[in-house]
Amino acid sequence: MNLLHQMPISAKAWFLYAGNGTSTGSPAELVLEDFELPSLGAGEVLVEPIYGCWEGNMGHCLERDPIDVCRFRGEKRVVIGNAGVVRVLQRGDGVQGHPEGECAIVYPGTVLDPWDYPVKAFAYDAPGTIGFLSTRMIIAADNLLPLPSPSRFSNMQWAAFSARYTTAWSNWRLAYGTYRLMVPAERLPTPNVWGWGGGTTLAQLDLARRHGCNAVMLSANDDRLKSIERTGVTALDRRRFGNLYYDELRAGTDAAFRRAYQQAELGFARDVEERTQGQKVQIFVDYIGTPFFRATRKALSREAVVTSAGWKEGMSTAFMRATECIDRHQYVHTHMATRQEARDAIAYGEEHGWMPTPDEHVHGFEEIPALARKFLAGDVGFFPLFAVNPET
Repeated sequence: MNLLHQMPISAKAWFLYAGNGTSTGSPAELVLEDFELPSLGAGEVLVEPIYGCWEGNMGHCLERDPIDVCRFRGEKRVVIGNAGVVRVLQRGDGVQGHPEGECAIVYPGTVLDPWDYPVKAFAYDAPGTIGFLSTRMIIAADNLLPLPSPSRFSNMQWAAFSARYTTAWSNWRLAYGTYRLMVPAERLPTPNVWGWGGGTTLAQLDLARRHGCNAVMLSANDDRLKSIERTGVTALDRRRFGNLYYDELRAGTDAAFRRAYQQAELGFARDVEERTQGQKVQIFVDYIGTPFFRATRKALSREAVVTSAGWKEGMSTAFMRATECIDRHQYVHTHMATRQEARDAIAYGEEHGWMPTPDEHVHGFEEIPALARKFLAGDVGFFPLFAVNPET
């Protein structure tokens, strides 16, 4: 037994503390504190984060929506952040491979079902896990996914890739496969694939484009529209239709809002018809959820797929089952990816250049709270990064 493995490891981290049950309406504040990691155990690896990518689940943590992750995990405080690139510092007993200095992304599926699909996520709802908002991390060696060495791409790009792109790979694989079970490629070689959301949606639409689909992404942000165009996906300004954000309660009580929404929805539906020459949308990637679900359904062709691995602005959707059966609309819901899917995504990204362009400004470790506020305010691009330790 290596005695070094028994020594405590000092680190610094931004902690999220449990809510008191009354702290609603405003996001939680992160607190920077020194702490000690537990001793390195068998099958574990000590790593240092190089770059992390701020993910949507981190925003949910700060808003304690849909859960207070601290209370869910039964812990007083937690360190969140499950996307980015780490460097191996030390191996525990029994670890094969993963030499010191190796760069890897962290596979976020900590608790898996019998078919290797993730149930709980590292540094989110999996108890005892410490995420990228720490200067040091201890993780199971099985959760390291080594990066290609050498790689054509930077550690910053791989950090942005780590969670969003692996999730997009898994979701697209199932969504596209589902559509092709209904309509084979020889009958419709170029399906229309539209979407709205964030970086995962963009990654997925880029995959659709690479599969020969007509890919369109909607946004109401000028900088994001430029990023979409640079990816090769057709960018469509959502603001041209008016307010497509549907509020059921307000629509029932505010006649002016209801009329304005109906006009926006009608304009959107017309645009879909025109751009697709009447075919409408075969696969709609909708990571926003409830407020845009009406507009999503208006865009669908018969034999269509609505697909998502997230619920940015609403967890519940409702539809008429009989209508959806008659129209053969399929609904695909996924959560992260299997290890093999993540490995396949990494290999495809390296070989084919399926890779994100990170936000221009990389936030320093001391800027984490400012980045959190900017993310919640919608004042970031598709792939906001933060630096934790130097690259060399």
